[in-house]
Amino acid sequence: MPIEYASVRVVHKPWGVSDLRPWSGIDGTQDAVGELWFERADEGASKPALLLKLLFTNEPLSIQVHPDDTFARAMGMLNGKSEAWYILSAKPDAKIGIGLKHRVTPQDLRAAIRDGSIVELVQWRCVATGDVVFIPAGTIHALGPGIVLVEIQQHSDATYRLFDYDRGRELHEDNAVAVANAWPLRSGGRVARLTNERTVLVASRYFVFERLQLPASSSWALLAERETWMLVLDGHAAIGLKAVSVGQAVFANGGRASIEVGAIGLTALVAYPAAAPVAGLLQMLGEPSTDLLGPPHVPESTGVSRVRT
Repeated sequence: MPIEYASVRVVHKPWGVSDLRPWSGIDGTQDAVGELWFERADEGASKPALLLKLLFTNEPLSIQVHPDDTFARAMGMLNGKSEAWYILSAKPDAKIGIGLKHRVTPQDLRAAIRDGSIVELVQWRCVATGDVVFIPAGTIHALGPGIVLVEIQQHSDATYRLFDYDRGRELHEDNAVAVANAWPLRSGGRVARLTNERTVLVASRYFVFERLQLPASSSWALLAERETWMLVLDGHAAIGLKAVSVGQAVFANGGRASIEVGAIGLTALVAYPAAAPVAGLLQMLGEPSTDLLGPPHVPESTGVSRVRT
């Protein structure tokens, strides 16, 4: 199975940062970088179901909401947008907005968008390194400053802004009110340790998001029968014939690839479109399989949870 280095698209944002280290050596001093999008290197390749990103915030993002599949398709789009975040770093006072403090009527939501009181209506929560946030389509959400995170999402750029801190960009009142779940988001589910090496962070109807922790100098087989993205958080490895290290991502689809882990081990995030974790995704070479013998049951995640190590 060919392993592709993911190409990186740099997305400049007014709320971005100038220094992306250690995740990238890209210089944002002339134009702040808010997002790095990992994409297939072959522009003629089929469009993936998922989009993997790194986000860097130096200012608050807009308060926004994404449509579900039904609304998006009615508007001529292929699909909606559910997403998940893994917090890589957060300043001590860093916060995210997710859901509302209490249920409101569509009329109340529309009024809050118009007068800016939506900022007080959003439920703001502190975040820390290792937090996991699942944001189903329809959830009103926002990011505050001082955060670096990994995002995995349905491949869609459908975003409706409710508030934008006077940046002069368009708000999308009608569509936002139409798609928003104007109530609190229920508490987050627990992450699930499948094996010593695999931890499921999010299992939703659209994707599974996992963290891998592979010991130093070990050998593995990655069985990626479907689209699979991997982003290195720590350490390094050779995946197939590709050497990867911190901040680099690979794409795999359709078969088996070797993973030769380096001398300090490997921590990576993996995502693939599925409704449940794939039992045989990872197998240790030279040893009986440490992976699951059958498909696990992982309840669908929502809200904020924290990885325990």
